[in-house]
Amino acid sequence: MRTFSRRLLLPGLTVLALAGAGCSSPGHAPAAGQASAADSAPTAGDAQQLEVNEAPQGSAAPTPLARTRTGRNQPEKSSLKVASYDKATGHAVISAAPQSHSPQPSHSPAPGKPVAVGDVIASAPAPGAPDGLLAKVTEVVGRSERGTEVKTASTTLASVLKDDRADGTVPVDPAAVTIVPLMKGVTFSWAKSQGVRFGPKGAELPLGDLRLDVNAPVNTAKDAPASASASVSGFVQLAPKVEFSYDGAKNGGGGLSSAFLGMSGDWSSQWALKGRAAASTGKPQRIPFAKLHSAPVIQVGPVPVVVNLDLTCYVQVEADGQVTLDVQQDVKGDFRVGGSYAAGKGWAPVSTSTVHSTPVTANVSAAGKAEGALGAEASVGLYGAVGVTADFAPYLRAQVDAAAAASSDGKASATASWEVYGGFDLNGRLDFQLSLFGTPVIEHRIPLGALHREWSLAKGHAGR
Repeated sequence: MRTFSRRLLLPGLTVLALAGAGCSSPGHAPAAGQASAADSAPTAGDAQQLEVNEAPQGSAAPTPLARTRTGRNQPEKSSLKVASYDKATGHAVISAAPQSHSPQPSHSPAPGKPVAVGDVIASAPAPGAPDGLLAKVTEVVGRSERGTEVKTASTTLASVLKDDRADGTVPVDPAAVTIVPLMKGVTFSWAKSQGVRFGPKGAELPLGDLRLDVNAPVNTAKDAPASASASVSGFVQLAPKVEFSYDGAKNGGGGLSSAFLGMSGDWSSQWALKGRAAASTGKPQRIPFAKLHSAPVIQVGPVPVVVNLDLTCYVQVEADGQVTLDVQQDVKGDFRVGGSYAAGKGWAPVSTSTVHSTPVTANVSAAGKAEGALGAEASVGLYGAVGVTADFAPYLRAQVDAAAAASSDGKASATASWEVYGGFDLNGRLDFQLSLFGTPVIEHRIPLGALHREWSLAKGHAGR
């Protein structure tokens, strides 16, 4: 089995001013005993609107880290980094990031002060924390040449973003997606926004898209001739985006006002179901053919927020072993799935999709029924925790009905009618781990609510 790997480089942060902090003019350091503007506590009501962007990339950049220090209201970029992390014990080593020799703007962060108990840190992927780290310092164990060793406990985005606001949509870099084919006959290609392309189908892709092609055999009915061997072939093409919003307005002391986490984008597929599939035994036959994973870092002001995306693509066939098909269709549309939070109302599911289908071919023989889907199960979460799961499955369904009759004059007649349908199903759930936003834990998984659409592709009638 071959693995296509285009892993995300640890992104560096755009140099930002310390939130809620001033900077001394060059050559004018604070007088002895006088606190600098960076050490002064922010005043009340200093909430700010944070931009949401894709984190800059650069292989030489240090692991970015933001923190909210004890006694301060707002997050700030830090020149520290997570040198190592042990998930089992919660121990982390925080060290100084390598200093750049390039000139720094006057508003760049000063050398980071050692972390202290109560500090909240948010880090992009780091050694021992491949999905990033969002944690609160509970104890300073000691200092060494490696840095400051601390004990940490899990915390929430509300503890680092406080009463700030943020809202934005960030495209997922297709070059940063790791692909694991689960069977032969799977190929992967993508086209990056900078014009870089990869894979056998790369030249055909719109910029920002990723594509999976599959040509997979499925179980064929035992009595089917060799010419009716069953298979599913085609492609799935996606341009996914991460949607993130946070509003920490206190609402009279009521805590988080609203939040949203989800995934959206355009998609298309062209696929064919051929042959006489074997009869299903109780439930449809589902065959995963590829797994995709990405951990994009989105920049929420100075805070690196790590989003984990997972996608399992599959083919699914349900049949009675009688009908032989040769059906193909083009499907295009868009999707948006996620979870939306509002104070006083809690979490609510969001799931929408528009679909357009074009039949290409449709040939059916023999009486019976069959259905095939080319689907994907996707999940999106934060810092390695799943928040929203959605299953999207465009499908083809064929139904053939036959009837025979005999008359008193000895003549017999037979008729058959058939119809092929296209459709899609979208369902999923919200997970309790959306509490990472700082909202109450979801005690029961909340269904997204099923979306179901179906349309006629082709039909026919025969008699003798």
